[in-house]
Amino acid sequence: QPINVVRARTVDLVVPAEAEVVIEGYVDTDMLEPEGPFGESHGHVALEELNLPMKVTAITHRKDAVIPSYISQVAPSESSVIKRVAYEPLFKAHLRDQLGIKGVKKVQLHEPLTGLLRVTIITLDPETPRTEVWRALYGAASFKGDCGKITIAVNEDIDADNADAILWAMGYRLNPEEDVEVLRHRGQGHGPKRESTGEEDSTLLIDATMKSPMPPLALPTKPYMEAGKELWDRLGLPELRPESPWHGYSLGDWSQAWTDAAERAAASEWLENGRRTLQRQVPANVTPETSVRDVEDGWEDETEWKK
Repeated sequence: QPINVVRARTVDLVVPAEAEVVIEGYVDTDMLEPEGPFGESHGHVALEELNLPMKVTAITHRKDAVIPSYISQVAPSESSVIKRVAYEPLFKAHLRDQLGIKGVKKVQLHEPLTGLLRVTIITLDPETPRTEVWRALYGAASFKGDCGKITIAVNEDIDADNADAILWAMGYRLNPEEDVEVLRHRGQGHGPKRESTGEEDSTLLIDATMKSPMPPLALPTKPYMEAGKELWDRLGLPELRPESPWHGYSLGDWSQAWTDAAERAAASEWLENGRRTLQRQVPANVTPETSVRDVEDGWEDETEWKK
């Protein structure tokens, strides 16, 4: 619906007729006065600087006026929470709908301390081609000029709100020589001024997705962990607060033969596992830690997955 407007009292402007408060005045372009220091959303104090003052000429308001406001300082704050629910869908729509990168599952902007502007995490389907991963990285980093100084691509098993999980992916799924790019000539954007380096910055792009199948996460699978939690609760122990990842899951490099062996172990059939292992002994002319799949016949390739 159109907004009802009325003429201001002292300046040649129209203002919303139903506004709670209207502050009228003139910005003085001939003088400057100190502003600040004050807290900023990037987590630092904005130091005192000279800025244009406003000379107030009138204040009008409704009876019992309510002044809506929010706190915007160190994130997470009211402003970062409000912006996040608006920004993230815009990034996802840009990558999926405008750039046509269908492997994008979601985009998350890191909020604590960084205030959404510095770190962007893109979650992609594990079978997304490498070229599409990099299109997503470039697309997200350039979509909004003040966002994405550090842009990271991960797979769906990584909780983008868990910095430990992101570092785990970076530690084991990327080769810095091949999976990291630095783009020069980026504006510094909203943040504390760096007196020594000026206003120019750069962008760091990181592909921390899996490049091939990997062994499972080394935790008990979900049914075992859920059974353990049920027992824990039944014993009245302190409340658990699981953090992702909290159970084991497949990452593509696995065989049904190993699942069968694990099930026998869980059923206390240790001797049967030992008997089968003994039958598979080979002469010591093979280098230790050679994969059994490189030596034994009959292994079905259950991990054929190429990006």
